[in-house]
Amino acid sequence: MRVPLSWLREYVDLPAGATGRDVAAKLVDAGLEVETVEQLGAGLKGPLVVGQVLTIEELEGFRKPIRFCTVDVGGANGTGEPQEIVCGARNFAVGDKVVVVLPGAVLPGDFAIAARKTYGRTSHGMICSGEELGMGDDGTHGIIVLPHEHEVGTDAIELLELVDEVLHIDVTPDRGYCMSLRGIAREVATSYGLPLRDPALLDVPAPNSYGYPVAIDDPAGCDLFTARTVTGLDPDARSPIWLTRRLQKAGMRPISLAVDITNYVMLELGQPLHAYDRSRIEGTIGVRRAEQGEKFTTLDGVKRTLDAEDLVITDQSGPIGLAGVMGGANTEIADSVTDPETGQVTGTTDVVIEAAHFDSVSISRTARRMKLSSEASKRFERGVDPQAAAAAAQRTVDLLVLLAGGTAEAGVTQVVAPGAPRTIAMAADHPDRVAGMEYGRETVVRRLQEIGCDVYGQDELVVTLPSWRPDLAAPNDLAEEVIRLEGYGNLPSTLPQAPSGRGLTVRQQLHRRVGRALAGAGYVEALNYPFLGVGVFDQLQLPAHDATRQVVTLVNPLSDEEPALRTTLLPGLLGALRRNDSRGSHDLALFETGSVFRAAARPGVAVRLPVDRRPTDEEIATLDAALPAQPRYAAVVLAGAREQAGWWGKGRPADWADAVQAARSLAVEAGTELVVRQGQYGPWHPGRCAELVVTIDGVERVIGHAGELHPRVVKAMGLPARTSAMEIDLDRLAAAGGEALKAPRISTFPVATQDVALIVDASVPASSVEAALRKGAGELLESLRLFDVFTGEQVGEGKKSLAYALRFRAADRTLTAEESTAARDAAVALAGERTGAVLRGA
Repeated sequence: MRVPLSWLREYVDLPAGATGRDVAAKLVDAGLEVETVEQLGAGLKGPLVVGQVLTIEELEGFRKPIRFCTVDVGGANGTGEPQEIVCGARNFAVGDKVVVVLPGAVLPGDFAIAARKTYGRTSHGMICSGEELGMGDDGTHGIIVLPHEHEVGTDAIELLELVDEVLHIDVTPDRGYCMSLRGIAREVATSYGLPLRDPALLDVPAPNSYGYPVAIDDPAGCDLFTARTVTGLDPDARSPIWLTRRLQKAGMRPISLAVDITNYVMLELGQPLHAYDRSRIEGTIGVRRAEQGEKFTTLDGVKRTLDAEDLVITDQSGPIGLAGVMGGANTEIADSVTDPETGQVTGTTDVVIEAAHFDSVSISRTARRMKLSSEASKRFERGVDPQAAAAAAQRTVDLLVLLAGGTAEAGVTQVVAPGAPRTIAMAADHPDRVAGMEYGRETVVRRLQEIGCDVYGQDELVVTLPSWRPDLAAPNDLAEEVIRLEGYGNLPSTLPQAPSGRGLTVRQQLHRRVGRALAGAGYVEALNYPFLGVGVFDQLQLPAHDATRQVVTLVNPLSDEEPALRTTLLPGLLGALRRNDSRGSHDLALFETGSVFRAAARPGVAVRLPVDRRPTDEEIATLDAALPAQPRYAAVVLAGAREQAGWWGKGRPADWADAVQAARSLAVEAGTELVVRQGQYGPWHPGRCAELVVTIDGVERVIGHAGELHPRVVKAMGLPARTSAMEIDLDRLAAAGGEALKAPRISTFPVATQDVALIVDASVPASSVEAALRKGAGELLESLRLFDVFTGEQVGEGKKSLAYALRFRAADRTLTAEESTAARDAAVALAGERTGAVLRGA
């Protein structure tokens, strides 16, 4: 929301010396977010005056049209003689009033103006466009042509209100009333302790039976509809300068008088309006839900297919407006057209003004579904004051009569669904208990009255809420209003005292070590949103019954395309890899650690915890039970080169073994032993997928997978060929390890190395042979490494040879050859017993 300070002063008598930054500081203290204070006209220096074009000479021989003009600027140039100016614009003629900047002036952007020779003539100044003056887009992209009533020589800086301050306010979803000058002015008035001149306090005629006919079929979607009619508008009437400048400063482009007035009133009062060309409406105006698949063309010229949930404005011909979002092209205000022969101007002369109140949820869903966010929908989504509709319609009628010469018809239509004021019962000391400080009843009542509430009662207050604050729904909301108006900075602060001797938990320490280990191995951390769309599970080729498909869906997601909390880290990481690859980064190694969310078999209902006291242990336990399980995972993805080529060698591409090694490095950090064996799961290639297993309480558990992704997954997700990935459950990995890592013990005694080559069936996993060797070798075994795998005629069909290097060492002595040989033989014997392995060559 852009708020010009000059406009704001109409409703609040700010101190004479108050600057935009002063007002911004007050609003920030009141809890609003003021992003910037824009200084319009900064560095602007005159003379900048109104001039009248006397002559225009077309200059020939140049690649673009050039005109040599003489302009009457009165006495602004010190001589009274016509000013000679070269200009390339074509949208003005002899006799037009224009804006002229004379030599010695400085335009925005530190653009100094001086007489200079160009196109064979000397130009003494410039005829200005709105963009050159920093006014913004006026829709013409040409020279400013002023109404004829402005006198030659008038100061254009003051006339065009070029010097001003504009506050850029980021309005949060719960502060819809601040999407208007009225709402911001109320906050400013409260902050300064000054009275507010409420622009909605207008004399509005009572509804009667001879207004334009309106029928509402869906009162839940539209609980109020006001219609007013104005006839006899001058189709040639133009928006005055003050109106267009306020729209431009507020970030809107002037279009036509009728549309500009509805936009102006929306900015002023926060009530979106729409003006229909009365001659194009057929019969009664209605409000209903759309028929499924119904077609409708909006003002932007797009033909849209409607959903049964969409709320539409209709007449006898069908939809004429998408309620609360955008009007229809079939009842659009017609542009004025001048007959070149007679000079007669034709256009819309009679309009029907709509000021309605629509259901915020319905408007939000329609705007999202249509991907059509408008100024009206932004306001209806956040909540609009229903009691301001009649005043907004009256304000629009008054401006149309004043500026377009129209006549307001006596008929006033107002269809209202029955309703009662909203009230909240609250203890008078509730804000005290929430804030942890004493405000007292008088302060609480005064602050609530300042935001528009009616307050009754002593110790127990009954608060009637203002119509423009739909966000107030509970005592805690009222407490927040008292606290913010009294100042968040005045709240007492007590820093928690950390018990001595306590640092990070074991879980936190592991997560830090995991991140450091992966970063040290060349992986780059990627932080992704914890949301996904359920369609990604099909891309990952997960079976229909897979637990990963059981998601927690958000009621109000940031994106309709990703409405669920993630159950795996892979979609986000693979999306990051795809984006980086498409931008020219082909050698990628990314990792992420974070929570995934597992839906409970029976979803619980979260309780609302109190804020005026510490929740009980039972309340916290109930809340925890309603939440989904949130284990912490780690994942990596790789593509391209893992080792770069250079003078040192050819380099090598990333492959499945790198993904497996990443898992092994995490197991080392957790202080546990990871068993890696062949597996098959979802997105991984069935022949290049490793199953990651740990032992927890004597039971083997699969905690992740690693390897190369399936080609079909790579194609479906648009990934580089041979992309590899690993994902592992960090919490289960930690449960399999010890509480603290043990430093390796360095022995002063020599190592004894024994190599064995075992022949096993090709179907026997190497991990099974390794596990048997470790078990059989006993405590003397220091390490075990597979260094060769061989298949061929020498070992027989259906067989393979696995060669291992066994390192033996004792902590207290030098091992004899007999001891190391005995340990090796025991390892081979157990491997033979469990896997059928035989020594090669035996």
